Amino acid sequence: MRPQCRSCLLTLLQVLFASALPIHRFFGANAALTTDILPQPAPSISGDTPDSNIALAVYDADVESQSYSSAITFADPHLSIQTVTITALPSSQVPTVTSASQSVPDTTGSLITTLETEGNPPVQPFPTSIQTVASPTLEPLNGTAPFGNSTAISAQSTVTETITLPLTTFESISTTQTVATVAIETTAVITAVTVLNTTITADGSIVATSSAGTTVLTTTGTALVETTLTASSTVTGTVATTLTAALGSISSLPTASPACLVSMGCSGQDIFLPVALGQPPNNIEQRGGHPVPRLGIIDVGGPIETNKFYENFVLGSQGSPSFVMPYSLAWSKGSGNALSWGMAISHLDDDQKHFGPNNTAIPGAPASYYINGLGIQSVILSAVEFGSNTVLTADSLLAFSANIHLQPSTGSPSVLTMSVVQGMAFITGQYVNLQPAIQSSVFFRNVAAAGEPKPGIFKYRVTLEDGKLWLIYAIPANGLTPNFQLSSSTLLRGLPNWYGDIQIAKLSDDSLESIYDDAAGAYPTAGHISGSAQNTTAQYSLSWSKGGVYSSNTTLLMFALPHHRESFDSFTQCNVTAIELATTTKGNATAVVSDYWVLEERNLPITLGFAPWRPGNPTDFQGANSLSPAALSIIQNVAATEASQNMSVQTNLNSMYYSGKALSKFAQLVYTMHDLANQQDLANAALLELESCFEVFADNQQQYPLIYDTDWKGLVSSASYVTGDPGVDFGNSYYNDHHFHYGYFLHAAAVVGYLDPAWLNQNKDYVNALVRDVSNPSTLDQYFPVFRSFDWYHGHSWAKGLFESGDGKDEESSSEDAMFAYGLKMWGRTVGDASMEARGNLMLAVLARSLQNYFLMTSDNTNQPAAFIGNKVTGILFENKADHVTYFGTDLSYVQGIHMIPLMPFSTLTRTEQFVTEEWITYFADGAVRQVIDITGGWKGIVYANLAIINPTAAYNFFTQPSFDMGWIDGGASLTWYIAMSALLGGTPS
Repeated sequence: MRPQCRSCLLTLLQVLFASALPIHRFFGANAALTTDILPQPAPSISGDTPDSNIALAVYDADVESQSYSSAITFADPHLSIQTVTITALPSSQVPTVTSASQSVPDTTGSLITTLETEGNPPVQPFPTSIQTVASPTLEPLNGTAPFGNSTAISAQSTVTETITLPLTTFESISTTQTVATVAIETTAVITAVTVLNTTITADGSIVATSSAGTTVLTTTGTALVETTLTASSTVTGTVATTLTAALGSISSLPTASPACLVSMGCSGQDIFLPVALGQPPNNIEQRGGHPVPRLGIIDVGGPIETNKFYENFVLGSQGSPSFVMPYSLAWSKGSGNALSWGMAISHLDDDQKHFGPNNTAIPGAPASYYINGLGIQSVILSAVEFGSNTVLTADSLLAFSANIHLQPSTGSPSVLTMSVVQGMAFITGQYVNLQPAIQSSVFFRNVAAAGEPKPGIFKYRVTLEDGKLWLIYAIPANGLTPNFQLSSSTLLRGLPNWYGDIQIAKLSDDSLESIYDDAAGAYPTAGHISGSAQNTTAQYSLSWSKGGVYSSNTTLLMFALPHHRESFDSFTQCNVTAIELATTTKGNATAVVSDYWVLEERNLPITLGFAPWRPGNPTDFQGANSLSPAALSIIQNVAATEASQNMSVQTNLNSMYYSGKALSKFAQLVYTMHDLANQQDLANAALLELESCFEVFADNQQQYPLIYDTDWKGLVSSASYVTGDPGVDFGNSYYNDHHFHYGYFLHAAAVVGYLDPAWLNQNKDYVNALVRDVSNPSTLDQYFPVFRSFDWYHGHSWAKGLFESGDGKDEESSSEDAMFAYGLKMWGRTVGDASMEARGNLMLAVLARSLQNYFLMTSDNTNQPAAFIGNKVTGILFENKADHVTYFGTDLSYVQGIHMIPLMPFSTLTRTEQFVTEEWITYFADGAVRQVIDITGGWKGIVYANLAIINPTAAYNFFTQPSFDMGWIDGGASLTWYIAMSALLGGTPS
């Protein structure tokens, strides 16, 4: 190179160092997509040219034809590209650029506009007609049986029960208890429990060898108190009766949460004690070989969740997204502009939602659906080694989190691990011996080094071609700069053989950037729930275990949904920040600086029982004494007719769902006769038949018996095993809709056990097994996952089980979700399980809050799009879209009615009078789009029963009209109950 050219290069370098240029847009607006030669002669570069580049080409007519390269290293370690390569080329090689060859960035994504029907056959959720074949043998019984002591254990009897606790942490312990009560209950008193560093010996003693300062919970009688250990303390304790309650206390207090919730002290009822710990009933076959394999799941050490937000990672193609709120994650699998095999991160703002056609028949012409685009790969955590041989595996599939791993090939020691946790503010990748590749299919516009917010944490500010700003925090294990190189508009490349963490977050407001800086270096690894209840108040805590180099002195940043914020206690509310990001279907999420949240529900429905009920009433309605003589006479006549139906024909069906609905219907009928209509003798006779019908299921002799699936660990129908059809019985065999199905069984069992306590002795284990399958509250139970259906982060359940779904999990019937919580509460009350009853009360309170925020939309709803709330119900709510439709039809009475059934005492809690009024005016009033007079079949009765919430007189008059058509009552409802409910809610004429 001639001296004058060398001088030109030195001058150029001086300009570069003087201007301290960041890494600007890699390609200009008209740039060719190449990494070898970049347009624009370098000598013209200055600090004011935003389209300049660190990698430069110098074009000079006097340069020899052979290129010359010189590598110079920046002294500033904060710059993400430390090496500048300057290439001298002859002027004849200056490229002529006429148009860009860069692809259009994907900012819209793909849309699944057809209804995903896997496991959801297009059939109505109940038979539209009922069997009215009379039972000729049904006669009123004489005497008091089966309610008297002649068929129940007397209060003076001594009953001994042996309990075996098969836990993985120690050998099985058998212990006995003596109970001298009619209802057999398991109780326990412990002398000491420590939350940390606890070992349990085979003889049942608890030995704690914690260091000084550890908080220990001890008991005096039944009151829990806190004691702090000294440096020499060794605490021991013994279990007086059974280890169940002691272990439950440990599991309900994770180390990340406060030892005792503030207002409860330690005297409240623990809400999350185990239901039971033993095997399912022996008459339920245990069987492996579930039709859905455990795809990529490793280190299976216990029950596996089946209905959680991360399930797409272990189902089908493994390429459908996980909606962690507010972000979504998807394995790229070679797709997109970046052709990446890493984990793609997406976040969409509200203005990126797509809306379906407007339904002009509905007032306000709301959109028929809204949906968020899929496949928008904003930022991708990947590695240079990833390609077509990359494998995705998962472990620790828990209630709030899962660990997802990407490896270059099966068995490779190099791995990228992500703890996927609901509400996490950062997507964190833990790299082990890989060369990081941070990619984007939306294209990098600007990438700039942004200093070290903490020692050893290197920050970068990234602007994509859609104008969105993202933050990257790289945390090398050795503390040295990660030396990222911007290789192209889709790739930011790191060093080979790298160990460390990379954290990604979207920045919606530049003024709030320091909040992310303060939280960097720590991330959640798993979530926990604990809680206690006292009278009408419950506090529950969502808390998180932490990882990261700064986890010991950095508080987590977690996103809360709108219903969380409504119930935060004062301490948690103080930690709410101004950072907000839109979610796909739950409004705006708000970032909170806290390792745990404490949430309060102050109006638990503790007085809610089997009778008609309204929030705020001090007690249930007082039965027949509250009914007018005219109403009582009508109810008694209708009840006698309905009680003569053949229960066996209606209950012994080929569907757990339909069977459960029928059992629940007859249970409510028997209750109404016994407690409300003063027909005890007839009720006793009907109860015996109902018990016989329930016995078919408790003995597991129904048409498709249950199986205990040892692969995923749960109680499933054998129907799909026999027929080969995944959708039979709404996909029960694949874990669809278990809360819908089994909630009806819980309610029926609660009524039967309430009327006949002796019945509980033979049936409690079976019903508890159904409880545990859907709603096991404790990790100590090794036979079922924790809260299979209910999602404590979202505040409601998900119905979809082991089916891959592009739009994530979904739920169609919010009312049947509440039905399960109600059945759980009433079963807990009947069997004397205070923890279960409190849990049901809390679930109902949380459901009322979340359903009113997300599913049941009044005109002032701010969480669903304004263009959609006129529908009044979401229809099917997915994680990624809401579709005002049902799986079985588009009739508006179906779409609205599926969020009504069943009309039960809890309906007045979840369906507010404001909502029901707005819905009625919109759809069912005279002249409305689906006026009730035009509705036929069982949906007509459902809509009128729902009317009883706001106009019980109109409902009562409808159900008691002389020409009433029984075809208006669906197979899961009782006319007797509808009349009694309408009357007691205020519809009885004077």
